[in-house]
Amino acid sequence: MTLSIVAVIIGLAVLVWSADRFVEGAAAVARHLGMAPLVIGMVIIGFGTSAPEMVVSALASMQGNPALALGNAYGSNITNIALVLGITAMLAPIAVKSVVIRREMPVLIAITLLSAVFLLDYQITRLEAIFLLVVFVGYMGWSVWIGSKSSDDSLAAEFTEELDSNPLPMKPAIMWLIVGLLLLIVSSRALVWGAVNIAVSLGVSDLVIGLTVVAIGTSLPELASAIAATRKNEHDLALGNVIGSNMFNTLAVVGIAGAIEPVSLEPLVLSRDWVAMAVLTLLLMVFGIRKARQGRINRVHGFIFICLYLLYTLYLLKTGFIAPQ
Repeated sequence: MTLSIVAVIIGLAVLVWSADRFVEGAAAVARHLGMAPLVIGMVIIGFGTSAPEMVVSALASMQGNPALALGNAYGSNITNIALVLGITAMLAPIAVKSVVIRREMPVLIAITLLSAVFLLDYQITRLEAIFLLVVFVGYMGWSVWIGSKSSDDSLAAEFTEELDSNPLPMKPAIMWLIVGLLLLIVSSRALVWGAVNIAVSLGVSDLVIGLTVVAIGTSLPELASAIAATRKNEHDLALGNVIGSNMFNTLAVVGIAGAIEPVSLEPLVLSRDWVAMAVLTLLLMVFGIRKARQGRINRVHGFIFICLYLLYTLYLLKTGFIAPQ
């Protein structure tokens, strides 16, 4: 048990650090290759901040723990909105200015509803997982195409400023890209091993560990990015990071895990975890989009998100223990 806890703590620490190095290296390499800032922001940064979830879920599925993979994906979505945006909004209200962000919120609702269709029979087959990946590729292509034609280029300007403020030469960029990816894999293996052992020792399911410990750990990059962006008054960057990450999790992370190993679900995944994710996503859209004036996720909204997260976690712990055989 002690060794498992150490593996989880060290695994999470290295995972967060290596994800940051991976993002930095990938963005710098893409910039040197002449990729547009908007593409870098939506694709490279999106993949980077969701890299912990993707690698952890893929390894969990390969090791025969697909429930941990699914819990990681949905738990990260819940954590991103309720905890990451909740804490960030409590520190400083988040203004929703960009048309891009306001357009992406309804898309996230639609993708969340789509995910429920595949949960109705309490399993995600390999065919359904592949369909999620196809939708993900289509969504990314659509986002880049629409973004390149949009007159609202505030996000692109923010990405350009961020990338150009601390330029990284090509060779160090490639080195950090490779080192970050390798450490992501190694730390994810340690994290999955420790998390599964802790679940067995405490008598809780892999799903619950994925929804709590692993989800919070893999969401740390989003929390750090959101707080840093808000302190720089880059509100759209903070909110866009969370929205993009949730789309990656719902489509790509679940898709990758299910394509590797079909997932059989506990009924509570639909009635408890999906409902929590959907309610939080709907609240995010309600708080963030206002027709009459600029949307704003204020401190009251942040407090509501944090309270909902605490209530969900308490209910999760109450219902998550495995009944004795």
